[in-house]
Amino acid sequence: MSNSNNAFFETFEQLINEHGITIDRPKGTAHPRFQDLIYPIDYGYINNTQSQDGGGIDLFLGDDNNAGVVGIICTIDATKRDSEVKVLYNCTEENIQTARRMMNNGPMCGILIRK
Repeated sequence: MSNSNNAFFETFEQLINEHGITIDRPKGTAHPRFQDLIYPIDYGYINNTQSQDGGGIDLFLGDDNNAGVVGIICTIDATKRDSEVKVLYNCTEENIQTARRMMNNGPMCGILIRK
């Protein structure tokens, strides 16, 4: 992995360490607009950050408290006509695959980029 790749993921770690995270969609809760979409993993954002949609940088929080940032999922949504980055934080392999499946559903497609 090149130094620029390391710096990319380390910057996410730095933002999380400095600003913390908020889980606004805990595992098992429904999406606020699409009630049939249930979050299979904790989902939220990095505090005091901004993403393309004007909200914080999105984040999936997994079950491995020591993993740190393990990758990202880059998404494109044909319905919303937008793209986003979802950080995978403290995720096990099972958490990663769960998030990946969720982000490849209906009009949304996502690619996994591992650290």
